[in-house]
Amino acid sequence: MMRSLYSGVSGLQNHQTRMDVIGNNISNVNTTGFKKGRVNFQDMLYQQLAGAARPTEDLGGINPKEVGLGMSIASIDTIHLQGSLQTTGKQTDLAISGTGFFVLKSGGSSYYTRAGAFDIDNQGTLVNPANGMRVQGWMAQDVDGVQLLDVSRDVEDLLIPVGAKDPARATTNVNFACNIDKRIPEIPEDPNELQVRAGTWRTAINIYDSFGEAHILQVEFTRVPGLNNSWNAAVTVDPQSDPPVNAAIGLGDEAPATGGPNMFNVTFDNNGLLLSATDGAGNVSGGEGAVIMNVAYDVLGSTPGDDGAPVRQEFTLNLGEVGGYTRNITQYASESSTKAVEQDGYALGYLENFKIDQNGIITGVFSNGTNRTLGQVAMASFANQGGLEKAGENTYVVSNNSGIANIGPARIAGKGKIISGTLEMSNVDLADQFVDMIVTQRGFQANSRTIQTADQLLQELLTLKR
Repeated sequence: MMRSLYSGVSGLQNHQTRMDVIGNNISNVNTTGFKKGRVNFQDMLYQQLAGAARPTEDLGGINPKEVGLGMSIASIDTIHLQGSLQTTGKQTDLAISGTGFFVLKSGGSSYYTRAGAFDIDNQGTLVNPANGMRVQGWMAQDVDGVQLLDVSRDVEDLLIPVGAKDPARATTNVNFACNIDKRIPEIPEDPNELQVRAGTWRTAINIYDSFGEAHILQVEFTRVPGLNNSWNAAVTVDPQSDPPVNAAIGLGDEAPATGGPNMFNVTFDNNGLLLSATDGAGNVSGGEGAVIMNVAYDVLGSTPGDDGAPVRQEFTLNLGEVGGYTRNITQYASESSTKAVEQDGYALGYLENFKIDQNGIITGVFSNGTNRTLGQVAMASFANQGGLEKAGENTYVVSNNSGIANIGPARIAGKGKIISGTLEMSNVDLADQFVDMIVTQRGFQANSRTIQTADQLLQELLTLKR
């Protein structure tokens, strides 16, 4: 008689726990990155009234007689299903599509979360603004002017220093990829004719010195009289400058002489492709490989050297590859153009914006037009993510059954991708929770009826003496 009472009590208690989990799921239906819980039941120990008997020659086998003692909770699982992604447009909002967790630090403790509602504090640190935990990753390191990421290092705080300076860089390479119209006629012999400039084509581009000051690089191509595939090129830096900057041309690794000639000759083959270039001293660049000329000019306003002369700024003028046409100067019967003329210098800039790609790489956008890698957001994965312990505030911590955190970049070793400007929504399905709530309520009611009925039986027993 008493067994049914205690079985009913166990049913009431454990259905109440199941209802607690359902209530928590429903309360977090709009919690960013929340993962729903699920309760599994199991039956308890059994009291054996009679054991099993094996078959004999006269009788068959007999099954055991056992009475159950109620039920208990087998497990409360965290269901790590992917939640829907909600677009927010805020660039520091991050969502994970796939497996993995963001890594947060609070002092020396590590926490893991799917909720990527991050922001930047007053020191430029990427944090969870709800609790101040710092997002972990790897900061880029400057190696010879190149920003490199070393993800083999321990993770660290991520800094996005909005307003930080990007120092000016002097131009070291200028790439020409223009076309010179083969149909341009030669310069007439009479300089008084109206078409005195008809045989030339001029290109111009801004270049920068070590101060970040812009200068105009002008290259004027003039057809060589009597030679269809040969052009003289005059290189001028800041044509209107007074005093002049003394632009000069040299070949290969030779430094141009101060105040030397600023002319070179470029020739094409009969297919309109680059053949060679010759400086004023007769040195030829060509035959095979890159066709280049070195250019130097005075940086006015710089501190004079030991000889009292201004500092010379040098850069390489890349005309292209011999026989090439994609990023080369060419000579086709088409309109002359200055398309795809590039240089690698820039002025002083300030960090104005940043973006985070699917690999978690943070790229800074500076006011001088440059983009620089600032860092990369780290992700963690676990052998058994269901074994993580919930620590509140949308975070998890490592447990004895979760395995250690495997920390690395996104989209590597089974980790998902990071999507900026979105947040992962809760994976709670209200329809599923309401149905589960009905089932739980009915289970609770049925167990209460078991207790009531057992109580009535005991009451009948007590009235037998009457």
